[in-house]
Amino acid sequence: MSTPACLPIRTPAQPLLAIEGLSVQLHDAQYNTSGISTPVRDLNLTLHAGETLGLIGESGSGKTLAMLAVMGLLPHAATAHGSVRFQGQQLLGASEQQLCALRGNSISMVFQEPMTALNPLQRVGDQVAEPLRLHQGLSKASARAQAIALLEQVGIADATQRWRDYPHQFSGGQRQRIAIASALACKPDLLIADEPTTALDCTVQAQILDLLHRLAASHNMAFILISHDLRLVARHVQQLAVFYAGQVVESGSTSAIFAQPAHPYTRTLLAARPHLGNMAHKPQPSHLANNPTQSAP
Repeated sequence: MSTPACLPIRTPAQPLLAIEGLSVQLHDAQYNTSGISTPVRDLNLTLHAGETLGLIGESGSGKTLAMLAVMGLLPHAATAHGSVRFQGQQLLGASEQQLCALRGNSISMVFQEPMTALNPLQRVGDQVAEPLRLHQGLSKASARAQAIALLEQVGIADATQRWRDYPHQFSGGQRQRIAIASALACKPDLLIADEPTTALDCTVQAQILDLLHRLAASHNMAFILISHDLRLVARHVQQLAVFYAGQVVESGSTSAIFAQPAHPYTRTLLAARPHLGNMAHKPQPSHLANNPTQSAP
């Protein structure tokens, strides 16, 4: 894969993605008397090539907003402060032209709902081929041939015929596979998957995550998975960051956090997993209503 000219050379010791002191503010008086809320506060994360990272935590804890800041896709009412470096390049404050050279090429994102991520008026094969034509300059015929190969790779049967179909002609699981094919078309260095299986049934969930994990490993991609499914997170990522109230309250290896969680929120989150034969309700501890601290009690 060719590297955009705007990217500096990255030394082997340099992380692929380095987030330092990232805060995201939303400016909307409708939801806050001061007109400003801070759903992401002082976030620090580091990811190297080939590593896998899971982001877990309740809805509204800042996981998706943090990754949208990385992609440069925050809503107009949001502003980001701090530092986000990808391959040594500062992304916060980068021009739209620089970000467009990265998105879909060096960094790709798979969104939660494929029906809104795919264009309903465009053939799926053309949508998968688009980043190949845009970033790699392939001819229409070459890009289409690679798009068909990608559709086959993600498990779309009879791809040589179905590339002409439109998103509404596929099931939810198939649409998510098409979105994955589009995200992986240029073999990005970083793949972000934002709850990619939430709308799918359990069998298809496992298939999609297995597919993402296998393809990311085969291309040595760094992989960030945002998910509420702790079972899938435990199976597919090496590192874990636990979000609560806009902050990362605990991070480390997935196995260590699952075996011995340190922060009270992490312990409560993991204890909420259903276990066969033990479905008794456990109330949330009162101290979780307070803002998180970095040190466990």
